[in-house]
Amino acid sequence: MADDSIAVVDLDRCQPDRCNYECANFCPPNRTGEECIVTREERHGDDPYAGGPDQISISEELCLGETCGICVEKCPFDAIEIINLPQELDENPTHRYGENAFGLYGLPAPQDGRVTGILGPNGIGKTTAVRILADEIAPNLGRYEDEPGWEEILEAYRGTALQDYLESMREGEVTVARKPQYVDKIPDQFDGATNELLAGVDERGVVDDLVERLEIGPVVDQPIDTLSGGELQRVALAATLARDADFYFLDEITPYLDIGQRVTAARLISELSTEERSMLVVEHDLAVLDLLADALHVAYGEPGAFGVITPPKSTKAGINEYLKGYLENENMRIRPESIEFEEHAPRTTGHGETLVEYPAMTKSYGTGEFSLEVDAGEIRRNEVLGIVGPNGIGKSTFAKLLTGRIEPDEGSFDVRLDISYKPQYVEIDQPMRVDAFLRSITDDFGSSYWNTEIAQPLQLERIMEQSLTDLSGGERQRVAIAACLSKEADLYLLDEPSAHLDVEQRVLATRAIRRYTENHGATAMVIDHDIYMIDLLADRLQVFEGEPAEHGHAGHPMGMREGMNAFLSNLGVTFRRDERTGRPRINKPDSQKDREQKQSGEYYYAPTDAE
Repeated sequence: MADDSIAVVDLDRCQPDRCNYECANFCPPNRTGEECIVTREERHGDDPYAGGPDQISISEELCLGETCGICVEKCPFDAIEIINLPQELDENPTHRYGENAFGLYGLPAPQDGRVTGILGPNGIGKTTAVRILADEIAPNLGRYEDEPGWEEILEAYRGTALQDYLESMREGEVTVARKPQYVDKIPDQFDGATNELLAGVDERGVVDDLVERLEIGPVVDQPIDTLSGGELQRVALAATLARDADFYFLDEITPYLDIGQRVTAARLISELSTEERSMLVVEHDLAVLDLLADALHVAYGEPGAFGVITPPKSTKAGINEYLKGYLENENMRIRPESIEFEEHAPRTTGHGETLVEYPAMTKSYGTGEFSLEVDAGEIRRNEVLGIVGPNGIGKSTFAKLLTGRIEPDEGSFDVRLDISYKPQYVEIDQPMRVDAFLRSITDDFGSSYWNTEIAQPLQLERIMEQSLTDLSGGERQRVAIAACLSKEADLYLLDEPSAHLDVEQRVLATRAIRRYTENHGATAMVIDHDIYMIDLLADRLQVFEGEPAEHGHAGHPMGMREGMNAFLSNLGVTFRRDERTGRPRINKPDSQKDREQKQSGEYYYAPTDAE
């Protein structure tokens, strides 16, 4: 194979007991007597780390490369990828997990006193990079069979921005604090009260301040396994920032947080970075990443096969190049089409046919507990209604009123809608395959329409044969969205569909939801905190406001401009448009642009402005 190609075998998909080794039988080198594709036992003997003995091994030296691709086409389980690497890559990867396994090229460079961001798809090696920087694994420079020692590793990075960091790490002079990606797993590792967890990590003596600013005081005395996703996210952030470390790694700080909480989290991280500490943040919310990062590494490649981490760029340039799909310094196209945002005012909506009218309602959960007031309104057919507001403000209570799961205290509401619901927290514990699960939901499973409109946009093809219990958070999210859209219903209610999805997956999910509503004349309500997703998706907006966990008020659905202004004015946050891409960017508080937009009352749909 050419030096710039790799062969990748997905061992979770390679099932030799269900095939006739079509890949080996049709391989041109094999047919001439070479041993390009053989079983792992034939290549490695009884090596327990080389995969199943009957699974295949591909020799990258003998393989003809992507120009052949016969094995890729013949494999009935889509387990093989032959990939041409970008010519600009160095010959050796930073780390490779084994033969025909994922390889990472490049590493981010932490800098004292700065927040460094990483932007890229899921499955592209961001976590591998952080494990190396946290001294959890040593970079093997691609030599997985004959791993180099640290002297050789340090020599490979001599003269680079990483040299000092790696040397300090090996000398034990660097301490690391990490916030995990999936905070819902924290209760599996700690079963005490929240305040016990925080007290155990308060190395800087700042927990009380963090608790106050992150507004988690009401839950600090509660057992950790009783907290919601948003509460767990803020507790995890407080626990990480309370550590006295040189290097902080924060993996996805925004899932389950409302926009006000996201801005608060960004400010806390920025403040800590000024103390000459290194901060590395992986984040898919572009608005928060833009506000937070001083520099940005773009990660690209083929998820599950190889990943490349670029040298640092300015945050603005990095995000814009990523959205455009073309990296200028690298002269590299990483996506066939750009991700675009509307630069003009929001779409106008007419008075379509009404799906349901609901009266003014109230619902209270007891004396001194949460209460919700709902203004009378209507939901129209064939529209996407965006729902925005802080956590704990009554959005889920409103959904339960619509479904009839709870009754209002005041206001007669007898209409019962057939609602297909995707919950905020996707908990899948059924030990069945993805394809079997989705087939049990819809008779359309596998049809050309279902594949085109649901499976392909949600990138389900490669996970169809996996067990539901083995899926990552992002994979579970995509399966849950597909399950929701696959049912016949009057109303599709999706609660935070953006959680754990990368930027491209969010755009694809947005398109899938919009196209489904347009093609089926269906109605959807989408609750989400990602402002970009709501902007791309919604026809109208319903704004919830009030005091979280105490009382909430649901306004009537309104146009996007009016709704965004009402929502963001409550938070005191304004957005401007990037002059190149049209993407919304958070204005720095009390900047000239921030003051001008607040004075004009245009918090979101302001004209495009040059920097």
